Amino acid sequence: MKADVTAPAAQAPVARIGVDIAFGRYALAVPRDERARLATGWLALGVAALAASGLLAVFLALARTPGVGRFLPAGDFFRTVLVAHVDLSVLVWFVSFAGAIWSLNSTTRGLALGRAAHALSVAGSAAIAVAPFLDPAAPIMANYIPVIDGPVFKAGLGVFAAGAALLVARGLFASPLVGTRLDGAGTLRFGVNAAIVAGAVALLAFAWSGVTVPRSLEPRAYYELVFWGGGHVLQFAWTLLLLVAWLLLADASGVRVPISPRVVAMLFGIQLVAVFATTLVYLAFDVTSVEHHRLQTWLMRIGGALAIPVVAAAVIVGLARRLREGRFEPQTRPLLAALVVSLALFGVGGAIGFLIEGSNVRIPAHYHGAIVGVTIALMGLAYWLLPRLGAASPRPRLAVWQAALYGTGQLMHIAGLLWSGGYGVQRKVSGGEQVLRTTSEVAGMGLMGAGGLVAVIGGVLFVVVVALAVRDRPRAA
Repeated sequence: MKADVTAPAAQAPVARIGVDIAFGRYALAVPRDERARLATGWLALGVAALAASGLLAVFLALARTPGVGRFLPAGDFFRTVLVAHVDLSVLVWFVSFAGAIWSLNSTTRGLALGRAAHALSVAGSAAIAVAPFLDPAAPIMANYIPVIDGPVFKAGLGVFAAGAALLVARGLFASPLVGTRLDGAGTLRFGVNAAIVAGAVALLAFAWSGVTVPRSLEPRAYYELVFWGGGHVLQFAWTLLLLVAWLLLADASGVRVPISPRVVAMLFGIQLVAVFATTLVYLAFDVTSVEHHRLQTWLMRIGGALAIPVVAAAVIVGLARRLREGRFEPQTRPLLAALVVSLALFGVGGAIGFLIEGSNVRIPAHYHGAIVGVTIALMGLAYWLLPRLGAASPRPRLAVWQAALYGTGQLMHIAGLLWSGGYGVQRKVSGGEQVLRTTSEVAGMGLMGAGGLVAVIGGVLFVVVVALAVRDRPRAA
């Protein structure tokens, strides 16, 4: 039985991948009209954000590497660069890639709104990127969205937030309905639509917190409370896109994933329930209360605890079966490499979460694994999208090396942080502030720094692979 991969109300020709057999195969339609051009713009913004964050990461890795950090500006320089690096590599990259997927998974309604959202996001991202060099203000290391408490950064963040709000608003009324037939394609559309809903609830949570949190609080406490609830909800949006990416990359690599689309849809639905439960937390407890803080954390743990391991296990079983059947085609190897590295990094990051005690560098080891697991999955999805958006296919060998370098560097980085965290090395500090007393502590942070530099090389190589694919795109006759 063939899968209906054409979204409702989508009249343009589409690139089609996969058919629905047995457990179901997972595919998404890629339109070839103005929606594709809009998606290309969002993807370009995401790649540019990763490139800029990679340049900033060089300063971060050097600042925390023993014997090197003393040659760099100390104190606030490290934290200011860290703020921009985190916001570009997580917030801007994820929102931009979501914009690409949401634009492709939409009808042709509201395209002007989509273009306005993209323009605002580009302007806001540019301000965020240059703020460390223009804003002498203090960096505020709040969770989820750290802030440079100065006019350039805050203006950029506000403009970017306006662009994201328009993006979500268009997604809510321009996304096609899934319908009752839940084949692989329909289930992926449901996951993409659920991510839009999570984005909308996150924006509501940010606004709610912004209105109710007293501005008289000291900056660190203020921004921590303002971004806590919405930041937790955003994790559901990124997790939903991660699961969509895993299933799509597996299918595009020729892997038959032994899980029913209806089961996957049910798992997506459980995450949506947790997203909507956020509003109950806001209604029941004050934003500044301990209960509000704890319940947001528990919602994320409970809501995401079921779907991720189930889908990951199904993909791994499918991969094992496919490996026994024979070698993969060269053009699918970049997708396969990104998928495998993503599964490994996300799994390592999740496991480290159970080892956290106190406030040390095990915490960034945990979220580096999880966040980078999402990032490399989206990189693989970018490789899948490139030829469907008019570019050439990524060069297989170079793209595989990119995933391998990026993954290896991040694993070294995480291992160094985990090792050092066992000795109590504190997070969000650099240079002499780290107080490295023993050879083991120095070795752990040295491994972290080396891994960070290798990961930066892998990140730069991703930008190179994308640029080469764009340069080598087929020319119109």
